[in-house]
Amino acid sequence: MPTPDVVNPLPTVPRVTVVVVSWNAKPLLERFLPSVVRSTWPSLEIVLADNGSDDGSAEWVERELPSVRVERLGSNLGYCGGNNEAVRRTTGEYVVLLNNDVAVEPGWLEPLVARAEADPTIGALQPKLLQVDPPDRFEYAGAAGGHLDRLGYPFARGRVFDTLEEDRGQHDEYREVFWASGAALFLRRSALDAVGLLDERFEFHMEEIDLCWRLRRGGWRVACEPASVARHLGGGSLAQGNPRKTAYNFRNSLLMLYKNLAPRDWWRVFPQRLVLDAAAAARFAARLEFANAWAVARAYVAAHFMKSAYTPPDRTEVRPSYGRSIAVDYFLRGRRTVGALDGEAFGPEYRTPVSR
Repeated sequence: MPTPDVVNPLPTVPRVTVVVVSWNAKPLLERFLPSVVRSTWPSLEIVLADNGSDDGSAEWVERELPSVRVERLGSNLGYCGGNNEAVRRTTGEYVVLLNNDVAVEPGWLEPLVARAEADPTIGALQPKLLQVDPPDRFEYAGAAGGHLDRLGYPFARGRVFDTLEEDRGQHDEYREVFWASGAALFLRRSALDAVGLLDERFEFHMEEIDLCWRLRRGGWRVACEPASVARHLGGGSLAQGNPRKTAYNFRNSLLMLYKNLAPRDWWRVFPQRLVLDAAAAARFAARLEFANAWAVARAYVAAHFMKSAYTPPDRTEVRPSYGRSIAVDYFLRGRRTVGALDGEAFGPEYRTPVSR
Protein backbone atom coordinates (compact mmCIF):
# COMPACT_ATOMS: atom_id res chain seq x y z
CA MET A 1 0.00 0.00 0.00
CA PRO A 2 1.44 3.42 -0.89
CA THR A 3 2.40 5.62 2.01
CA PRO A 4 0.50 8.94 2.16
CA ASP A 5 2.70 11.99 1.77
CA VAL A 6 3.21 13.98 4.96
CA VAL A 7 4.41 17.48 5.72
CA ASN A 8 7.37 18.52 7.82
CA PRO A 9 7.22 18.64 11.64
CA LEU A 10 5.84 21.79 13.22
CA PRO A 11 7.97 24.50 14.81
CA THR A 12 5.06 25.49 17.09
CA VAL A 13 2.38 23.61 19.03
CA PRO A 14 -1.09 25.13 18.50
CA ARG A 15 -3.87 24.10 20.85
CA VAL A 16 -6.43 21.61 19.53
CA THR A 17 -9.89 21.10 21.03
CA VAL A 18 -11.68 17.81 20.32
CA VAL A 19 -15.44 17.99 20.91
CA VAL A 20 -17.46 14.79 21.32
CA VAL A 21 -21.23 15.32 21.55
CA SER A 22 -23.12 12.51 23.20
CA TRP A 23 -26.58 11.66 24.49
CA ASN A 24 -27.25 8.44 26.42
CA ALA A 25 -24.45 6.60 24.64
CA LYS A 26 -22.36 5.21 27.48
CA PRO A 27 -21.44 1.94 25.64
CA LEU A 28 -20.08 3.96 22.70
CA LEU A 29 -18.08 6.26 24.96
CA GLU A 30 -16.62 3.27 26.82
CA ARG A 31 -15.61 1.69 23.54
CA PHE A 32 -14.32 4.66 21.53
CA LEU A 33 -13.40 7.62 23.74
CA PRO A 34 -10.28 5.96 25.28
CA SER A 35 -8.61 6.01 21.83
CA VAL A 36 -9.07 9.79 21.75
CA VAL A 37 -7.61 10.14 25.24
CA ARG A 38 -4.53 8.26 24.05
CA SER A 39 -3.87 10.95 21.41
CA THR A 40 -0.28 12.14 21.50
CA TRP A 41 -0.75 15.77 20.46
CA PRO A 42 0.96 17.75 23.27
CA SER A 43 -1.50 20.67 23.48
CA LEU A 44 -4.86 18.93 23.51
CA GLU A 45 -8.23 19.66 25.11
CA ILE A 46 -10.88 16.91 24.94
CA VAL A 47 -14.44 17.99 25.71
CA LEU A 48 -17.45 15.73 26.16
CA ALA A 49 -20.52 17.82 25.35
CA ASP A 50 -23.22 15.90 27.20
CA ASN A 51 -26.69 16.56 25.77
CA GLY A 52 -28.58 15.92 29.01
CA SER A 53 -27.82 12.19 29.31
CA ASP A 54 -29.43 10.21 32.12
CA ASP A 55 -27.56 6.92 31.60
CA GLY A 56 -24.53 7.77 33.76
CA SER A 57 -22.26 8.35 30.78
CA ALA A 58 -21.05 11.78 31.92
CA GLU A 59 -20.29 10.42 35.38
CA TRP A 60 -18.42 7.46 33.86
CA VAL A 61 -16.23 9.79 31.79
CA GLU A 62 -15.46 11.98 34.82
CA ARG A 63 -14.48 8.92 36.85
CA GLU A 64 -12.65 6.81 34.28
CA LEU A 65 -11.23 9.46 31.92
CA PRO A 66 -10.48 12.44 34.18
CA SER A 67 -8.43 14.24 31.51
CA VAL A 68 -11.68 14.75 29.54
CA ARG A 69 -13.56 17.93 30.39
CA VAL A 70 -17.28 17.29 30.68
CA GLU A 71 -19.59 20.11 29.63
CA ARG A 72 -23.16 19.38 30.73
CA LEU A 73 -25.44 21.14 28.27
CA GLY A 74 -28.58 20.45 30.32
CA SER A 75 -30.81 19.20 27.51
CA ASN A 76 -30.56 17.43 24.18
CA LEU A 77 -29.46 20.15 21.76
CA GLY A 78 -28.89 17.66 18.95
CA TYR A 79 -25.71 17.23 16.95
CA CYS A 80 -25.55 20.78 15.57
CA GLY A 81 -26.66 22.56 18.72
CA GLY A 82 -24.46 20.47 20.99
CA ASN A 83 -21.36 21.00 18.90
CA ASN A 84 -22.00 24.71 18.50
CA GLU A 85 -22.45 25.27 22.22
CA ALA A 86 -19.32 23.28 23.02
CA VAL A 87 -17.27 25.22 20.47
CA ARG A 88 -18.42 28.47 22.07
CA ARG A 89 -17.12 27.21 25.43
CA THR A 90 -13.64 26.28 24.17
CA THR A 91 -10.58 28.15 22.96
CA GLY A 92 -8.45 25.84 20.77
CA GLU A 93 -6.96 27.33 17.62
CA TYR A 94 -8.25 24.20 15.90
CA VAL A 95 -11.48 22.37 16.70
CA VAL A 96 -12.29 18.75 15.86
CA LEU A 97 -15.94 17.67 15.84
CA LEU A 98 -15.70 13.94 16.51
CA ASN A 99 -18.61 11.50 16.64
CA ASN A 100 -18.90 9.39 19.77
CA ASP A 101 -18.61 6.21 17.67
CA VAL A 102 -15.22 7.07 16.14
CA ALA A 103 -11.92 5.47 17.14
CA VAL A 104 -8.78 7.35 16.16
CA GLU A 105 -5.47 5.72 15.31
CA PRO A 106 -2.18 6.69 17.00
CA GLY A 107 -0.75 9.98 15.75
CA TRP A 108 -3.97 10.99 14.02
CA LEU A 109 -3.83 14.67 14.95
CA GLU A 110 -0.23 15.39 13.98
CA PRO A 111 -0.74 15.22 10.18
CA LEU A 112 -3.92 17.29 10.37
CA VAL A 113 -2.34 20.09 12.38
CA ALA A 114 0.83 20.04 10.31
CA ARG A 115 -1.15 20.32 7.09
CA ALA A 116 -3.28 23.19 8.40
CA GLU A 117 -0.25 25.05 9.75
CA ALA A 118 1.53 24.67 6.41
CA ASP A 119 -1.42 26.13 4.47
CA PRO A 120 -3.28 29.02 6.13
CA THR A 121 -6.02 28.85 3.48
CA ILE A 122 -7.27 25.49 4.80
CA GLY A 123 -10.55 25.85 6.66
CA ALA A 124 -11.45 22.18 7.12
CA LEU A 125 -9.79 18.77 6.92
CA GLN A 126 -10.81 15.21 7.55
CA PRO A 127 -8.81 12.04 8.13
CA LYS A 128 -9.21 8.96 6.00
CA LEU A 129 -12.33 7.30 7.43
CA LEU A 130 -12.44 3.51 7.48
CA GLN A 131 -14.95 1.11 8.97
CA VAL A 132 -14.49 -0.51 12.34
CA ASP A 133 -15.45 -3.86 10.80
CA PRO A 134 -14.35 -4.81 8.21
CA PRO A 135 -11.29 -2.67 8.93
CA ASP A 136 -10.02 -2.52 5.35
CA ARG A 137 -13.13 -0.89 3.86
CA PHE A 138 -14.00 2.80 3.55
CA GLU A 139 -16.74 4.14 5.79
CA TYR A 140 -20.00 5.53 4.45
CA ALA A 141 -20.01 8.91 6.21
CA GLY A 142 -16.97 10.40 4.51
CA ALA A 143 -14.45 7.84 3.26
CA ALA A 144 -11.52 9.85 1.82
CA GLY A 145 -13.35 13.16 1.44
CA GLY A 146 -16.62 14.16 -0.16
CA HIS A 147 -17.92 15.63 -3.40
CA LEU A 148 -21.25 17.09 -4.44
CA ASP A 149 -22.82 16.61 -7.85
CA ARG A 150 -24.53 19.42 -9.75
CA LEU A 151 -27.94 18.49 -8.26
CA GLY A 152 -26.72 18.40 -4.68
CA TYR A 153 -26.27 14.64 -4.17
CA PRO A 154 -23.20 13.86 -2.03
CA PHE A 155 -20.70 11.07 -2.58
CA ALA A 156 -17.13 10.44 -1.48
CA ARG A 157 -13.79 9.12 -2.60
CA GLY A 158 -14.24 5.50 -1.56
CA ARG A 159 -18.06 5.56 -1.36
CA VAL A 160 -20.68 6.19 -4.02
CA PHE A 161 -24.25 5.57 -2.84
CA ASP A 162 -24.05 2.15 -1.14
CA THR A 163 -20.86 0.96 -2.85
CA LEU A 164 -18.00 1.01 -0.34
CA GLU A 165 -14.51 0.42 -1.72
CA GLU A 166 -11.81 -1.67 -0.11
CA ASP A 167 -8.91 0.53 0.99
CA ARG A 168 -5.97 -0.47 -1.20
CA GLY A 169 -4.18 2.87 -0.97
CA GLN A 170 -6.01 4.20 -4.04
CA HIS A 171 -7.06 7.34 -2.16
CA ASP A 172 -3.86 7.96 -0.19
CA GLU A 173 -2.97 11.16 -2.02
CA TYR A 174 -3.74 14.38 -0.17
CA ARG A 175 -6.62 15.90 -2.14
CA GLU A 176 -8.82 18.94 -2.09
CA VAL A 177 -12.48 17.90 -1.71
CA PHE A 178 -15.80 19.71 -1.61
CA TRP A 179 -16.75 18.59 1.88
CA ALA A 180 -15.16 16.93 4.87
CA SER A 181 -17.06 14.43 6.99
CA GLY A 182 -18.78 15.55 10.18
CA ALA A 183 -17.80 12.24 11.77
CA ALA A 184 -14.26 13.62 12.21
CA LEU A 185 -14.20 17.24 11.13
CA PHE A 186 -11.03 19.26 11.76
CA LEU A 187 -11.71 23.00 11.60
CA ARG A 188 -9.70 26.21 11.85
CA ARG A 189 -11.38 28.39 14.46
CA SER A 190 -10.68 31.60 12.57
CA ALA A 191 -12.49 30.10 9.57
CA LEU A 192 -15.48 29.28 11.77
CA ASP A 193 -15.42 32.81 13.12
CA ALA A 194 -15.58 34.07 9.53
CA VAL A 195 -18.43 31.92 8.16
CA GLY A 196 -20.35 30.83 11.27
CA LEU A 197 -20.98 27.53 13.01
CA LEU A 198 -23.18 24.59 12.01
CA ASP A 199 -26.70 25.48 10.87
CA GLU A 200 -28.83 24.38 13.82
CA ARG A 201 -31.98 24.31 11.69
CA PHE A 202 -30.52 21.24 10.01
CA GLU A 203 -30.43 19.35 13.35
CA PHE A 204 -28.81 16.22 11.83
CA HIS A 205 -27.25 15.32 8.47
CA MET A 206 -25.83 17.44 5.65
CA GLU A 207 -24.80 20.11 8.16
CA GLU A 208 -21.11 19.53 7.50
CA ILE A 209 -21.61 19.77 3.73
CA ASP A 210 -23.40 23.07 4.16
CA LEU A 211 -20.62 24.32 6.45
CA CYS A 212 -17.92 23.28 3.98
CA TRP A 213 -19.81 24.95 1.14
CA ARG A 214 -19.91 28.16 3.18
CA LEU A 215 -16.21 27.81 3.93
CA ARG A 216 -15.44 27.44 0.25
CA ARG A 217 -17.63 30.45 -0.54
CA GLY A 218 -15.55 32.36 2.01
CA GLY A 219 -12.31 31.50 0.21
CA TRP A 220 -11.21 28.61 2.44
CA ARG A 221 -10.00 25.24 1.17
CA VAL A 222 -11.33 21.86 2.27
CA ALA A 223 -9.26 18.67 1.96
CA CYS A 224 -8.67 15.11 3.13
CA GLU A 225 -5.40 14.23 4.86
CA PRO A 226 -5.02 10.44 4.45
CA ALA A 227 -1.93 10.31 6.68
CA SER A 228 -4.47 10.64 9.49
CA VAL A 229 -6.77 7.65 9.99
CA ALA A 230 -9.97 7.22 12.01
CA ARG A 231 -12.50 4.40 12.17
CA HIS A 232 -16.24 5.06 12.31
CA LEU A 233 -18.86 2.60 13.49
CA GLY A 234 -21.74 4.61 11.97
CA GLY A 235 -25.45 4.59 12.68
CA GLY A 236 -24.96 5.62 16.30
CA SER A 237 -27.68 8.28 16.11
CA LEU A 238 -29.91 7.10 13.26
CA ALA A 239 -29.27 3.91 11.33
CA GLN A 240 -29.09 3.88 7.54
CA GLY A 241 -32.60 3.30 6.20
CA ASN A 242 -34.33 4.91 9.18
CA PRO A 243 -37.25 7.00 7.80
CA ARG A 244 -36.35 9.91 10.07
CA LYS A 245 -32.83 9.88 8.64
CA THR A 246 -34.27 9.76 5.12
CA ALA A 247 -36.40 12.82 5.85
CA TYR A 248 -33.45 14.76 7.28
CA ASN A 249 -31.22 13.90 4.33
CA PHE A 250 -33.70 14.95 1.63
CA ARG A 251 -34.92 18.04 3.50
CA ASN A 252 -31.46 19.30 4.38
CA SER A 253 -30.12 18.64 0.90
CA LEU A 254 -32.82 20.91 -0.54
CA LEU A 255 -32.19 23.59 2.07
CA MET A 256 -28.45 23.44 1.44
CA LEU A 257 -28.98 24.03 -2.28
CA TYR A 258 -31.44 26.83 -1.66
CA LYS A 259 -29.15 28.76 0.69
CA ASN A 260 -25.92 28.35 -1.33
CA LEU A 261 -27.13 28.72 -4.93
CA ALA A 262 -28.27 31.93 -6.57
CA PRO A 263 -32.05 31.88 -7.25
CA ARG A 264 -31.73 31.37 -11.01
CA ASP A 265 -29.42 28.39 -10.43
CA TRP A 266 -31.77 26.99 -7.77
CA TRP A 267 -34.71 27.13 -10.18
CA ARG A 268 -32.59 25.40 -12.81
CA VAL A 269 -31.68 22.58 -10.42
CA PHE A 270 -34.95 22.14 -8.52
CA PRO A 271 -37.09 20.54 -11.30
CA GLN A 272 -34.37 17.98 -11.96
CA ARG A 273 -34.10 17.22 -8.25
CA LEU A 274 -37.85 16.82 -8.06
CA VAL A 275 -37.79 14.17 -10.80
CA LEU A 276 -34.90 12.21 -9.26
CA ASP A 277 -36.27 12.43 -5.72
CA ALA A 278 -39.65 11.22 -6.96
CA ALA A 279 -37.82 8.28 -8.54
CA ALA A 280 -36.12 7.63 -5.19
CA ALA A 281 -39.50 7.63 -3.43
CA ALA A 282 -40.88 5.24 -6.04
CA ARG A 283 -37.87 2.99 -5.51
CA PHE A 284 -38.55 2.94 -1.77
CA ALA A 285 -42.20 2.07 -2.45
CA ALA A 286 -41.24 -0.71 -4.88
CA ARG A 287 -39.17 -2.25 -2.10
CA LEU A 288 -42.18 -1.90 0.25
CA GLU A 289 -40.33 0.73 2.29
CA PHE A 290 -43.41 2.93 2.46
CA ALA A 291 -42.23 4.89 5.51
CA ASN A 292 -39.13 5.99 3.61
CA ALA A 293 -41.19 6.90 0.53
CA TRP A 294 -43.44 9.05 2.71
CA ALA A 295 -40.35 10.58 4.36
CA VAL A 296 -39.25 11.98 0.97
CA ALA A 297 -42.61 13.71 0.56
CA ARG A 298 -42.49 15.07 4.11
CA ALA A 299 -38.99 16.39 3.44
CA TYR A 300 -40.25 18.46 0.53
CA VAL A 301 -43.07 19.95 2.59
CA ALA A 302 -40.73 20.80 5.46
CA ALA A 303 -38.10 22.33 3.16
CA HIS A 304 -40.73 24.50 1.50
CA PHE A 305 -41.76 26.05 4.81
CA MET A 306 -38.20 26.36 6.14
CA LYS A 307 -36.54 28.01 3.15
CA SER A 308 -38.02 31.42 4.00
CA ALA A 309 -35.45 31.62 6.84
CA TYR A 310 -32.60 31.93 4.31
CA THR A 311 -31.38 34.63 1.96
CA PRO A 312 -29.67 33.04 -1.06
CA PRO A 313 -26.62 34.73 -2.62
CA ASP A 314 -27.09 37.04 -5.59
CA ARG A 315 -24.73 34.88 -7.63
CA THR A 316 -23.36 31.38 -7.25
CA GLU A 317 -19.74 31.97 -6.29
CA VAL A 318 -18.87 28.31 -5.66
CA ARG A 319 -20.55 25.47 -7.54
CA PRO A 320 -20.66 21.79 -6.57
CA SER A 321 -17.48 19.89 -7.39
CA TYR A 322 -18.93 17.36 -9.87
CA GLY A 323 -20.62 18.73 -12.98
CA ARG A 324 -22.65 15.62 -13.81
CA SER A 325 -25.45 13.72 -12.06
CA ILE A 326 -23.98 11.04 -9.82
CA ALA A 327 -27.35 9.24 -9.81
CA VAL A 328 -27.34 8.93 -13.61
CA ASP A 329 -23.69 7.85 -13.62
CA TYR A 330 -24.23 5.26 -10.89
CA PHE A 331 -27.63 3.76 -11.70
CA LEU A 332 -27.73 4.13 -15.49
CA ARG A 333 -24.07 4.12 -16.54
CA GLY A 334 -22.86 1.65 -13.90
CA ARG A 335 -20.05 3.89 -12.62
CA ARG A 336 -19.74 2.56 -9.06
CA THR A 337 -16.56 4.27 -7.84
CA VAL A 338 -15.03 7.73 -8.05
CA GLY A 339 -12.20 6.28 -10.15
CA ALA A 340 -14.73 5.16 -12.76
CA LEU A 341 -16.29 8.62 -13.12
CA ASP A 342 -15.43 11.12 -15.82
CA GLY A 343 -12.48 13.00 -14.32
CA GLU A 344 -13.10 16.02 -16.51
CA ALA A 345 -16.49 16.50 -14.86
CA PHE A 346 -14.76 17.52 -11.64
CA GLY A 347 -13.67 21.10 -11.14
CA PRO A 348 -9.96 21.60 -11.92
CA GLU A 349 -8.99 22.04 -8.26
CA TYR A 350 -10.23 18.50 -7.48
CA ARG A 351 -8.49 16.61 -10.29
CA THR A 352 -4.93 16.58 -9.01
CA PRO A 353 -3.32 16.28 -5.57
CA VAL A 354 -2.96 19.55 -3.69
CA SER A 355 0.60 20.84 -3.89
CA ARG A 356 2.56 20.49 -0.68
